[in-house]
Amino acid sequence: MFWRIGVLMNFDFSADQRLIQSEAKRFLEARCPASGVRAAMEKNSRYDAALWHEIIELGWLGIAIDECYGGLGLSYLELCLVAQELGRVAAPVPFASTVYLFAELVKLTGSDEQKQRWLPAVVKGEVIGALVTGSIGGSPNSVASDLRVEQGKLYGSHTAVIDGDIANVAVVAASDSEQAGVNSLFLVELNQQEISVSAQTAIDPSRAIASLVFSGATVERLGEPARSSETLQQLYDIAAVLIAFEQVGGAQAALAMGLAYTQQRYAFGRQIASFQAIKHKFADMYVANDLAEANAYYAAYALNGDQQALPLAAATARVSAGRAFFHSTKENIQVHGGMGYTWEFDCHLYYRRAQLLSSWLAGERYWRARLATALIETDREHLALL
Repeated sequence: MFWRIGVLMNFDFSADQRLIQSEAKRFLEARCPASGVRAAMEKNSRYDAALWHEIIELGWLGIAIDECYGGLGLSYLELCLVAQELGRVAAPVPFASTVYLFAELVKLTGSDEQKQRWLPAVVKGEVIGALVTGSIGGSPNSVASDLRVEQGKLYGSHTAVIDGDIANVAVVAASDSEQAGVNSLFLVELNQQEISVSAQTAIDPSRAIASLVFSGATVERLGEPARSSETLQQLYDIAAVLIAFEQVGGAQAALAMGLAYTQQRYAFGRQIASFQAIKHKFADMYVANDLAEANAYYAAYALNGDQQALPLAAATARVSAGRAFFHSTKENIQVHGGMGYTWEFDCHLYYRRAQLLSSWLAGERYWRARLATALIETDREHLALL
């Protein structure tokens, strides 16, 4: 709960929403144990196709997509809670790139025809989406120097496209010969001969990463060029909240993993969890995780209905959740001792995912700067929340 202008506001989730989260947690714990994540890594399969198919059958891809497009017609709140559970098991599936990025961009700026074509395809699992932007780790509005569209054809290349080698459609932000000085958004189907896809090795092998080279691929304009920068920024804020929930879930899993290990590990005749130095580590992890979860809750509320508060809430959630996830996974390795660094223990699964998510859609430096800007621009009503 938070105080806002003298009124106590509850940003918790309803009983029905908690039931959805509980069922998602039950399903993922049974269907996506650490061994499943390891299998995706060791087989170099880039993602768990069987798990992905089951998620499609459950309808999760359409949680926040309107019923007229075949979705469930629920809200961002339910999607946030499912994201938290996906993060808790470090699910090796292209959920974020397809749902948080591709589908959201189509929802935000697609024409009626594009929505009718692509949103039902997302819900049915017929497409895996990706986002290709001109900048890595920086502002979404920086003009792409190596991606350009000339007479309806896309040229250039981009590295480190998450899910790029398993996606069959992408939204590309590219410089436009018809709109000098700004990025425009384009839909491009990735099965064209004019596109070369090369799988890349990433710090988290359970997620697909690829380098894409475009040599005159046919594209379709998405949205109005004059609003592309505004649309990308809005997308980044939406995705920041959803990714923050994944980071919170991962941080909580790392804390639980470390606690379980230290309670059954003995040294000098005592559980190592009883040692003061270990207790302090867990206390710091717990505080960081709870702060991140609180910020994520407020961000979910802003995402679902308070667009004025969203820039500040999204940046706050992204910074705090990213830090909590990295801190918890690092300390989880530490409390496992020397064995925590080995492949046989599961600590590295979450440490790898923490590193990957921290750099996706701009790194912490960008989100800290956006947080500072949002604080300066926030009016007195919203400052009362801090």
